[in-house]
Amino acid sequence: MNRMTAAASAAVLALTLAAGAAVAQDFRALAQQDLQAAHDALAANHPAAVIPGPASETFRSWIDAGLQDAQSKAPRVNSGDSHAYLMRYYANGFRDSNIAIRPTYEGLGPFFATGWPGFATAWRNGEYVVSYVKEGVRNAPPLGAVLVSCGDQSAADMASTRLDKWEGDLTTEAGRVRTAPYLLWNRNNPFTGGVPTVQCKFKQGRRDRDYTLASQPADAASLEAAYRASVYTPGSVPLSIETVNGRPWISVHSLADNAGWDAFFAAIEGQLSTIRGPQGFVLDLRGASGESINATSRGYGLANRIWTPEFTVSRQPPAGSITYRATQANRQWYADTLGRMQSDPRFVQESGPVIEQTAAIVAAFDSALAAGQQTFTLPGRPSVPDEGVANPVAGPVVVLVDGGCTSGCLDTLDLLTRLPNVRLAGSVTAQDTIFIEPTVQRLPSNYADLSYGHKAWTTRARANNTPFTPAAGLAYTGVTTDEAAVRTWVGTLF
Repeated sequence: MNRMTAAASAAVLALTLAAGAAVAQDFRALAQQDLQAAHDALAANHPAAVIPGPASETFRSWIDAGLQDAQSKAPRVNSGDSHAYLMRYYANGFRDSNIAIRPTYEGLGPFFATGWPGFATAWRNGEYVVSYVKEGVRNAPPLGAVLVSCGDQSAADMASTRLDKWEGDLTTEAGRVRTAPYLLWNRNNPFTGGVPTVQCKFKQGRRDRDYTLASQPADAASLEAAYRASVYTPGSVPLSIETVNGRPWISVHSLADNAGWDAFFAAIEGQLSTIRGPQGFVLDLRGASGESINATSRGYGLANRIWTPEFTVSRQPPAGSITYRATQANRQWYADTLGRMQSDPRFVQESGPVIEQTAAIVAAFDSALAAGQQTFTLPGRPSVPDEGVANPVAGPVVVLVDGGCTSGCLDTLDLLTRLPNVRLAGSVTAQDTIFIEPTVQRLPSNYADLSYGHKAWTTRARANNTPFTPAAGLAYTGVTTDEAAVRTWVGTLF
């Protein structure tokens, strides 16, 4: 069970110096303070506040209304967990994956619950389906049964009440998939309640059957097994190359800085002749979370090694122009970044053009601020003409994706889907807005960080909040957590 670190718990104790109701009062005040601070930072610095167009509409409709909504719920905040939930609720209401409020301590993990009915559900083909039943649990619906309703609430209405904004963004397919196991669990969220105690109706074949749910003791091993049976979750080795069905299967399940890139890239370079062979290969990007600031460069670095930079450079998506919100806080982010670049001798030696570009952005901020401008726009990287470099990859390529492909992974797909003989397969990816390159700000309580994209890629080829969706015949409709079945299916695509 994940909880606050000792340091965070000590800080809470020092703040409250009391018990029971006093603790609740302190967390309520912290929540109200943090919500207001997040609102004010976004209003003052986020590009959507001043840039017109459809991409800004949700931001503008939620920033004040969402604050009022969240503040009205603050009296029920009585713990670090509930504080984190309310912060997430406000952030998720923007429907922008680049706006997030995350705990600064070790919060609830994905395999956490204080109680559950002894089974889990998965989001499959537009329905909540029983995906795991703990051995020995009596009177539980069978695997494959479809949740219809609980009491007078439909499954869809329950999900909206219990999951949307609290656990994720249910306006997205990826959000529905990732949060589905929690639909009937007690995740210690006081705003949504525990395990439903009413009768729930499940569809089994052509008939419906009622089950009365009973809360079961929640043990960590069963919860983890239930979640992994419901949502594809990469294992402990994020980067690897193996041979499956006679062709290379390149797994990139993370774009994090600490995933082990040096050894992985060395392995790629050592097997290039095979990877580029006529049999083709699979590039598995399922679960490739891309929140690192270097995530896009990791994905592009892999593509450049396989196809060569000379081949990919002319096929990169057009950069267009970038619009910046001209505020002192946003300017400071670039100034600090520039300072770190200039203090790193290796970076100075290897990345002079990046330093020059960043210095130019800081200068543009200074000019815009001096002139009283709200925004300014700079051109992106110019397009490079195709010089006829031959494609070094002889065979077909299947890029396997799912809802775990986020942020930098999406940027990587912007390139990969423009390369010849590449087909996208699997499930719908996550999505992101045109408000990019998140900056991070500590909120007053010290228990949460706010992050948000502080510039707008208004000319991005991929539309705002648009996921990648595999074409007909390339969408996997089976059980996504059945790895053997997935790999057998992928083999039929060659």
